[in-house]
Amino acid sequence: MSHENLQRDEAAARSALISTTSYDVSLDVRQAPDPDVAGYPTRSVITFTAEAGASTFLDFIGSEVHSVVLNGKGLGVDEVVDGARIRLDDLQAENQVTVTGTALYSRSGEGMHRFVDPADGQCYLYTQYEPADARRVFANFEQPDLKATYTFHVVAPAGWHVASNGAEVNRTLLADDPGTARWDFAATEPVSTYITTVLAGPYFKAEDRWQATLDDGTSLDVPLALYCRASMAVSFDTGELFRLTKKGLDFFNRLFDYPYPWGKYDQAFVPEYNLGAMENPGLVTFTESYVFTSRATDAQYQARANTLLHEMAHMWFGDLVTMQWWDDLWLKESFADYMGTLGVDRATGWDTAWVNFANKRKAWAYVQDQLPTTHPIVADIPDLEAAKQNFDGITYAKGASVLKQLVAYVGFEAFIAGSREYFRKHAYGNTSLADLLAALGTASGRDLAGWAQQWLQTSGISTLSLDFAPSDTATDDGGVLGRVAIVQEAADPVTGREELRPHRLRVGSYNFDGDGALVRTTSFETDVAGARTELPQLAGQPRPALLLVNDDDLTYAKIRLDPASEATVRASLDRIADPMARALCWTALWNSARDGESPATGYVDAVAAFGPAETGIGVLLNILENAGTAVERYTPVRERDAVRASFLATVEDELDRATPGSDQQLAWARTLATFSRHDRSMVPRLRGLLDGTAPVEGLSVDAELRWHIWHALAANGQATAAELDAELARDITASGRAGHATALAARPDPEVKAAAWNAAVHGNELSNQLLSATISGFTTAPENLLERYVEPYFESLRSVWDGRSIEIASRIVRGLFPLAQDLAEGTEPVEHPVIRRTDEWLESNADAPRALRRIIIELRSHLLRALTAQAAGSPAP
Repeated sequence: MSHENLQRDEAAARSALISTTSYDVSLDVRQAPDPDVAGYPTRSVITFTAEAGASTFLDFIGSEVHSVVLNGKGLGVDEVVDGARIRLDDLQAENQVTVTGTALYSRSGEGMHRFVDPADGQCYLYTQYEPADARRVFANFEQPDLKATYTFHVVAPAGWHVASNGAEVNRTLLADDPGTARWDFAATEPVSTYITTVLAGPYFKAEDRWQATLDDGTSLDVPLALYCRASMAVSFDTGELFRLTKKGLDFFNRLFDYPYPWGKYDQAFVPEYNLGAMENPGLVTFTESYVFTSRATDAQYQARANTLLHEMAHMWFGDLVTMQWWDDLWLKESFADYMGTLGVDRATGWDTAWVNFANKRKAWAYVQDQLPTTHPIVADIPDLEAAKQNFDGITYAKGASVLKQLVAYVGFEAFIAGSREYFRKHAYGNTSLADLLAALGTASGRDLAGWAQQWLQTSGISTLSLDFAPSDTATDDGGVLGRVAIVQEAADPVTGREELRPHRLRVGSYNFDGDGALVRTTSFETDVAGARTELPQLAGQPRPALLLVNDDDLTYAKIRLDPASEATVRASLDRIADPMARALCWTALWNSARDGESPATGYVDAVAAFGPAETGIGVLLNILENAGTAVERYTPVRERDAVRASFLATVEDELDRATPGSDQQLAWARTLATFSRHDRSMVPRLRGLLDGTAPVEGLSVDAELRWHIWHALAANGQATAAELDAELARDITASGRAGHATALAARPDPEVKAAAWNAAVHGNELSNQLLSATISGFTTAPENLLERYVEPYFESLRSVWDGRSIEIASRIVRGLFPLAQDLAEGTEPVEHPVIRRTDEWLESNADAPRALRRIIIELRSHLLRALTAQAAGSPAP
């Protein structure tokens, strides 16, 4: 449909012309349970001011516009509707426009998503809009800086629960339609279109409330509610979720010194969700994957808490104060990512929040920041397609990492004082980078313009390493340190310029104690600037077993271990007592393998040697996942089977040795299934776990683990369609249906692969969840089954992008790229046929949408990195 990709300059011109006041939106979803009904009536009444005589446009993506009435005058629909836009001419100073139409239910997670629960046949609805899908539900001015108040009215089956941003103020049974009711909701405070929301269906609902008196005497009484599908209620741990919610509200209200402004605080866990969560004020939506129907690790519970507090921080950063345009998306996401981790650290019982942040979130940023498509934290977002692609590791995790660095630079108290002033000054408004810097600069007494330019407006990652040299008073002879300096290398991948950034960091010295543990013996903080920073604190000191740059993870940078320290780590990583230091060393080893600085097999060896002793379950899960990538993508093909088999033997041993019922036991069991997708040796063991003939004490082989195992069996040709159907019959759930789709598509049969390909690329029947599940199974296959799809992949890219929504198209383009490739001996990575074919496509499709080209460029980079790592792991000819 034309005009869907709103340009930044169009949005700026529109907001210079008009100001929105209020929306009154009516939706009629009473027929949603009927699968033959594709859409629903929608009506928007919008009041706004404008330049008299000017023209503008509304946004709406639906099946049909029925009427447009501007200032009491009906407009010709055929004359004013142009694709996704509705033109409004001859505006007055004060205007009211009413648009009626039919909107479409979605299966992509965009707009009004409709889901039928396979467990009981019940229909569930929810909305998801970011960055610009409110226009799929009601006509509006779809951009973040045109805030307004919203009043929603929803007609739905009377037995349903219906919720929106505002509190329910009235519910009326319809006299002319028994079994149907109309819900009326209170008007919101001024908000942006993308954070409005509606929830409707036979959801299970739990209620509570949070009450508090703040330090200034303000009393707050906030109603709380939790929603999930009825069939999942037995697994819904509402007590724990309410406890975390109350802890978070108490923490953020006091920290920000600005009372929670949105009345109620509902949280809904919904099916087939495209995101982890969304910060709709008054009604936050989450993926229902956070309702744990199978055994979950402590790391999973902590990750859920982090997401819950991330979204809560958005009630201030993002909802109360919102970015002007998507260039400043970081203003909300970076802050929420930082604040979510801070909240887990300070308001809950977990003490590993920053360890997991360093090991998982920052690793995501490091990967993203080394791609050729990386961008500054304050990004250049010319249109909505670009905005959609920028919900990435830079905007979230790098931004949060840089904020952590800023807190170390200006001090926590100044940082919070500046944030408080920012809320007070810009409440219910829109801001840009300059507004935040002004508030933080005033509070800290520092001019932050230079810091912002170096950290927020450049791209790429700094690499920090240690350089050793003799001094006048000491010689670095292995026993006593001479001159030591931190060397910084940093080039902006976008501009090619050297960008040496300032770092506030700590350097730690670690030595073995009397019990053989590797412990911190000394540390100091220092400011790093430029290409070389001398460390006089170390000169003349005994050389420690391990020198750790960025100890405590204060800055954002990639760390290279010096040779002596790396030797210590590779021999004694499990003896590092401090969890953060241990996590940083794991990250250094992984970066070395990813960058081709050391063979990937060395990383796999480290995981096999030291993973069993890793006490942090979040770190263990991460390094086991990395080990899988190292084996299947970074290890040369001629070594891969042997490396995998050796690691699988370790995994099986650790599964048998792990404490019964522990998180570690579950981690090793999942890893056994994952690695077995490419190895038949464990098929009998997996069969024994499934049928109970070879149980492991304390291990619950529940639905999630069973589908992991079925995926492995199917990939090895050891699961029939009848067996998989029987398993689905015992797990008629949404997750069971997805597991079934994955396992079916994983079977190594040409006809199976062809059917999965056609369903994904040419069909329209798969929902977002089932599409990804099918693609996951399809790509689990030996190369000889997938090589025939390389050319069809490139030939279909433009038609997929043009014919599908951006969410669905992105899943197809990313998921089906032929990433599993091997480097032939004696060839260069850039000569690989898939690399060359990708380059040909990029060259011949220079006119392709920027968002599509960005995805292909990133996938090429991932493949080239894997092939380069394979080359690094091969012996020299």
